[in-house]
Amino acid sequence: MAVIIRNEIFSCFVFYAVLLVIKMYIIAIITGQVRLRKKAFANPEDALRHGGLQYHREDPYVERCRRAHNNDMENIFPFLFLGAIYSLIGPSLAVARLHFLVFFLSRVLHSVAYLFALQAPTRSLAYVVAQIPCVSMALQILIAVAAYA
Repeated sequence: MAVIIRNEIFSCFVFYAVLLVIKMYIIAIITGQVRLRKKAFANPEDALRHGGLQYHREDPYVERCRRAHNNDMENIFPFLFLGAIYSLIGPSLAVARLHFLVFFLSRVLHSVAYLFALQAPTRSLAYVVAQIPCVSMALQILIAVAAYA
């Protein structure tokens, strides 16, 4: 394990990857708290525990939080794979850090834009900017391993 941690690029990736996972947990917690505050439960047993079956319902803001969380999973999970492999193909630390930082900041902005319903195209731009380092890493990985295909 100590050898991996001494890899500066992989360590940089791990830093941003852990921040992204924490961000996902925060969005999940926010979703749960909004669900409790709005009394909008997805499961009948939860509704019964919190006042009755009339609370087994959907709420627009709870659904917004859920969509933000789902969008995180759709985008952060591929980043975790790409970033881990990318860090092993030997990019420069400065370039790798830029890839990881741009993705992280864009995903934070995307979540803020989603949760606070910021004016379009804020969320869309954050999404597109986050895809740029992912596409870049994917292409560089493919180039690095193409000879072995």
